[in-house]
Amino acid sequence: MKAVLQREFGGIDTLFVGEVEDPVIQPTQVLVRVQASALNRADILQREGKYPPPKGESNILGLEASGEIIDTGDEVPDNWQSGDKVMCLLAGGGYAEYVAVDYRLLMPIPVGINLEKAAAIPEVFLTAYQTLFWEGEARPDEIVLIHAGASGVGTAAIQLAKSKGLEVIITASEEKLQTCLELGADHAINYKSEDFAEVVADITNGRGVNVILDFIGAGYFMKNLNSLATEGRLVQIAMMGGPYIDNVNLIPVLRKRLKIKGTTLRARSLDYKQRLINAFLEDFKSEFDEGNITPFIDSVFTLEQVKEAHTRMEQNLNTGKIILAIG
Repeated sequence: MKAVLQREFGGIDTLFVGEVEDPVIQPTQVLVRVQASALNRADILQREGKYPPPKGESNILGLEASGEIIDTGDEVPDNWQSGDKVMCLLAGGGYAEYVAVDYRLLMPIPVGINLEKAAAIPEVFLTAYQTLFWEGEARPDEIVLIHAGASGVGTAAIQLAKSKGLEVIITASEEKLQTCLELGADHAINYKSEDFAEVVADITNGRGVNVILDFIGAGYFMKNLNSLATEGRLVQIAMMGGPYIDNVNLIPVLRKRLKIKGTTLRARSLDYKQRLINAFLEDFKSEFDEGNITPFIDSVFTLEQVKEAHTRMEQNLNTGKIILAIG
């Protein structure tokens, strides 16, 4: 099969499309002919050698995919059959013509969503759901601050939060603010020209927000603490701005009884991922089927254009998801 491969860890030029053996499925797995995959920041980190796949998982990039089941293992239940169109959460392997995936990581394609668009759902919507509701414990009528609001996870989190009755504040660059507002955000802050902590204080009359989803890390940490309300929750998803913090004042953590959590999804157990998928579908499948929630697509590239796709993400040009069309 064709797949995106690497000669070595490093920059975009290390990527190339080559031939590898088709995956061999285990008894609880299905073989999916991939129609589309999607880019995530984790792919860039893995390409650079900074985020290896969990032991036993494919070294090929790609954390989500959509396509058609073409074979099933002996222990796969009858509700998944060859010919079914599916989307799936992966720990690797999505940038390829075929992928082997445990049946417990499959999801049905929502009504009205084509396969290219479906590839933009699993990783980012499950991450948004996990961080908002499982880790962030967000509840209706609370206020959430979503950094990188125009990212794939950001555009997903906006929609999920609004569906559950939260007030949403986002940060993004100027050219991306309007898209976030159109997706449902109540307030949009230009992080390049505004101090988000000051704007949050103005919006909330000094009370602060209940939940923050943060991808930046060090540079935002103190402002995040100052932006949280009493008993607020900070969920750290990534550290794009670096992991090391100098001169941290922890007084707000005690004074406001804050919770600070870090979370990932890729390395979680199969049981955890299955429970997350089941809860997500129970809460939001009907919202997708009715068209109330949908992935926001930035652009579509072919497998052979993977370098251009990575360049677009690295330069932070995308609003929403970048798709790799494979099938």
